[in-house]
Amino acid sequence: MSNKNYLSIYAKSFNWAGFFLPEKTYQKCSSLYDFCRTVDNIADNDGELEVKKKNLLVFKNDFLNKNYNNIIIKNMWDLMDHHLISIKIIKDLFDGVESDLSKKVQLNNKKDLLIYSYRVAGTVGLMMAKILKVKGDNSMKAAIDLGIAMQLTNIARDVIEDSKINRFYIKNDFETISDTLALADLFYKSSFIAIKEIPFKFRFAILVARRVYKNIGDKILRTKNIENYNKAGKIYVNNITKIYQTILSIFDLVTLFVTKQKSGYMNNEHFLISEEIDLNERI
Repeated sequence: MSNKNYLSIYAKSFNWAGFFLPEKTYQKCSSLYDFCRTVDNIADNDGELEVKKKNLLVFKNDFLNKNYNNIIIKNMWDLMDHHLISIKIIKDLFDGVESDLSKKVQLNNKKDLLIYSYRVAGTVGLMMAKILKVKGDNSMKAAIDLGIAMQLTNIARDVIEDSKINRFYIKNDFETISDTLALADLFYKSSFIAIKEIPFKFRFAILVARRVYKNIGDKILRTKNIENYNKAGKIYVNNITKIYQTILSIFDLVTLFVTKQKSGYMNNEHFLISEEIDLNERI
């Protein structure tokens, strides 16, 4: 399967935003997504737990040993070499996915939730920032924030689906789902001002991805209670809404031009993550 198909099949919101990227950059983002999706699929596919653990270990070893017979691994190493992406970030991603390979996954507090979200998605935001030539530590941290925001949105959306496979990232009640989305919203806000630091030709695509993904959370909140949430099934953003959010992103672009505001970074949340993972080493 080509990179482009992987992105368009599994990540429709990102693929929509990718339309606004230069072709060469889109292909790089596709290679990154292809790698991350391959790791994810090993953990998420049906099958025996021990088989999945073995398959993940094989792929991880192939990656660490630079098995270039696997084009997905070769493309990832090319990205890492070209954009100075630390191998520590990739190891964090593997750690996050490995933590899903248990008979029961249960996160017990905010710190666990933030560390997990950093590992499986903040890492991707950070790698994307490097591909998009973002400069500055604060802007890199804001890219992590956008990844975390999107993962918290995913977790809030997939509570029922995850519980069926014994994964309990948050409690299955509407108050907790709403609280998780409120936390996601703070991360979305934190990421916004720093988008000014992204080179202009890439900026609009990130604004679109941010708006479209945030809209998933808005739709969840509109269900208002756990009964309606359960009935709604998997919530997604249709093409008409994507067009509307894309138009609103034009206003975001203008807002970034005129604002002098500095981003309110999630210092307390970063501190919680940094108790276990040194973010400065990754940036």
